[in-house]
Amino acid sequence: MRKRVLSSPWLRLAPALLVIGILFGTSIVYGAGQSLGVMAAIGQQEASLDAYRNVLTGSGPAGREFWPSLGFSLWISGASTLLSALGALPVALWLNGRRGQSQQKETLALNWNLAFPHLVWAVALLLFLSQSGMLARLAAFFGWVQTPADFPVLVRDRLGFGIILSYVTKEIPFLALIVLAVLRSQPENYAVVAENLGANRWQRLRYITLPQVLPALTAGSLLVFAYVFSAYEVPAVLGVRYPRALPVLALDFFTNPDLSSRAEGMAISFLIAIIVILLAVISIRQNKSIGET
Repeated sequence: MRKRVLSSPWLRLAPALLVIGILFGTSIVYGAGQSLGVMAAIGQQEASLDAYRNVLTGSGPAGREFWPSLGFSLWISGASTLLSALGALPVALWLNGRRGQSQQKETLALNWNLAFPHLVWAVALLLFLSQSGMLARLAAFFGWVQTPADFPVLVRDRLGFGIILSYVTKEIPFLALIVLAVLRSQPENYAVVAENLGANRWQRLRYITLPQVLPALTAGSLLVFAYVFSAYEVPAVLGVRYPRALPVLALDFFTNPDLSSRAEGMAISFLIAIIVILLAVISIRQNKSIGET
């Protein structure tokens, strides 16, 4: 029994888990205290829900911008997730149909895209697609536009198309790899039997392929939505001053020289965390259902 306890993986991980738990727990307690207005630096020692009330009721600068920022974050997260899922499915189906034909090279191409951090990818898009970027200067050089300023606004636009483009081009390979792993783990007998029974390509896709990959694609899409909704760097690089994504708004108020604004910033951060945790729970349950099936 003692030997089994000593060989337990939890016991081996205990030192690392203890350090992570202390750091994470301290950060949570510190952030929760500040979101409740407890800040010794400005003499506030009593906890209150004023910051949450101000944010949710539209009172104060943070509250007036919270709901537009929430709508903007939901827009870029939903559009990015939907377009990524719709783009990943045909990519995965095409790669799965090329079994035995340079699979490693094609999979490497997807991983090559994933190797770039989102911040690096966003900066690259800014350098290429902004009105002072490389593409605008080439267009002016060849006479397609009179000046680079006449180039269409593709990034840093009010509708967030540049942000969505950055996420879609990054998340399609991620979701495609998930779908491809499911497809390559399934036997080809189902499709062969369906074809022998007279099912055309669309019927095989609808009744065989989609039911196989939809649970994994849904779980992956939930993770993508949660990530995009809580990410800061891409909206900060490719976004505009108004409307701003919620993480950008939260950090702006947290770093405000007026320390009384920090409570609203932390309150927005905790609201983001609650939404992301709910999505993570849904994704975990989705993954469990995949494992059971």
